[in-house]
Amino acid sequence: MRLKGECYCTMNLWKRLESARKQPRLAQELMLNNYWVAAHCLPLVAGRARRPVTEGCNVAFRGSAPLTAETMRRFAPRGGMLSLSLDSCFEQCKDSLRIQALLCSLVWPCFCLCLALTGLLFTLVAGVRAWLRAKRNARRARDGRPAVAFFHPYCHAGGGGERVLWCAVRALQNRYQDVDFVVYTGDQDATAEQILDGARLRFGVRLPRPVHFVFLKRRLLVEASLYPYFTLLGQSVGSMFLAWEALSAFPPELCVDSMGYAFTLPVFRYLGGCRVGSYVHYPTISTDMLSVVRERSPSSASLDDPLPPFPRLSSACRFNNADYVSRNPVLSAVKVVYYCAFALLYGLAGSCSNVVMVNSTWTLGHVLALWRAPNRTSVVYPPCHVQAFLDVPLDEEEEGEEGGGRCRSVVSVAQFRPEKDHRLQIRAFRKLLDRKGAEPGSRESVKLVLIGGCRNQEDEDRVLMLRGLCQELGVADRVEFKLNIPFEELKKDLAEATIGLHTMWNEHFGIGVVECMAAGTVILAHKSGGPKMDIVVPFEGGPTGFLAYDEDGYADAMERILAMPPASRLEMRRRARQSVARFSDSEFEASFLAATEPLMGTLES
Repeated sequence: MRLKGECYCTMNLWKRLESARKQPRLAQELMLNNYWVAAHCLPLVAGRARRPVTEGCNVAFRGSAPLTAETMRRFAPRGGMLSLSLDSCFEQCKDSLRIQALLCSLVWPCFCLCLALTGLLFTLVAGVRAWLRAKRNARRARDGRPAVAFFHPYCHAGGGGERVLWCAVRALQNRYQDVDFVVYTGDQDATAEQILDGARLRFGVRLPRPVHFVFLKRRLLVEASLYPYFTLLGQSVGSMFLAWEALSAFPPELCVDSMGYAFTLPVFRYLGGCRVGSYVHYPTISTDMLSVVRERSPSSASLDDPLPPFPRLSSACRFNNADYVSRNPVLSAVKVVYYCAFALLYGLAGSCSNVVMVNSTWTLGHVLALWRAPNRTSVVYPPCHVQAFLDVPLDEEEEGEEGGGRCRSVVSVAQFRPEKDHRLQIRAFRKLLDRKGAEPGSRESVKLVLIGGCRNQEDEDRVLMLRGLCQELGVADRVEFKLNIPFEELKKDLAEATIGLHTMWNEHFGIGVVECMAAGTVILAHKSGGPKMDIVVPFEGGPTGFLAYDEDGYADAMERILAMPPASRLEMRRRARQSVARFSDSEFEASFLAATEPLMGTLES
């Protein structure tokens, strides 16, 4: 009996099998391994007998020697049986070879297709860049001057980010007289005059000359409500399309993202051919977000609470980690993978910025960890309207009084967004009242005033929820809400307050904290983020305020502040006022101009 055909394997396996032919014990070990035998039609080699082994202990012989009992005894393992199923082995090997041949035949077409698509993409990008360059050159030849654009889709809002925008534009206009300035905005419900009037009335910022507004029609692409799932990714991709709309409408020489849309940076730089800068208020994703999901921490806010605007998403991570995700280890693991992948993309997009400015030491740490651009990154503290509060004199006479039944107020200044955690303020205030309840008239001696802005109906609904919480806790008569109040009324309320309250976890900076300190309140802020690292820090060897983390900590600190001797409170207030001078408009403008000088210098070339 002779076996027609041949089974072959790798040279390394052949060597092992050659040794196994002389060593039965080694042959027995090889029988247990999972070697796949491929069939191949090669000339028979007379006098050679080698034995590849397949899974299932099917043995095939190669050679021209007759299959005898002696041969079987030589190659079979001791005490085992030799199964000759050469036909089935050959069929399996032929199937394997067919699959391999099919895959090999697809490699070259796939490579050619990828090469063609890559070439097409590069051609398309080059064509778009050439078109935008021609459009930019034509505009510059017509106007005779370069243009600097700020990407800020919500420039008519009243937050700290908008104050940064207008102070930055004012500083650049004062320094560079021969440069035009453009603002990309999605506020189509307001005119250019209304936007500039809002900047003057809200922030006291008057621009030396007008700016050009480009009104974007697709701002909905960056709205959180459009993406109930994968919000970070959806808004980031949407911002890239919004950046394309801005570029096609007005291609500038230099673009600054002043709102935190990092994924627009590669669009402006590589597609638009612009120099780009960025001012980061808050990283879109951070290591803290990953920790919250890894630890499977449940949401501390109602699941009905909508997400905040895009630039502040990471601050609300602990408020949108749904309970059904935190309870499920599989979903939590999937979300961790999603966040890690997004963090990688976010870092790549941010690294495209030629100049990076961050608003605090806390933000600096996270941006350096993700963007990895230390030589291009600097801290530029945001401008705070401290001078207006510093003009209000400290009322020493009231501080000299020993209480005498005067109602003391605890004031919070923050927009009514979920991450501001107003519920923590209300609960901590309730604990303070419980502790003071045993004292006659003590409950009536303190009140909580919540001052903030409502951007839309969602914020107003949140205020209704907070009012309901006050009713539930029995403190509605001691809590006052003040919405969208004028600046002069804000100054008056802060000047009369004893404690300035702040409860946002990992606040990127904390303009409201600075304003409270400048107004002369004793600040009580969250022990995290910018307030902990940059603002409520010792000054001239003494404390400038208090920090707390949970309800008991806030209640303890408020009780301690109210029990302080008036002279000690007055000393702390004065020290805090002196410490916030470094956050003034003039300090911001000097730092901002120094950071952007490398960018602005390219306009002259």
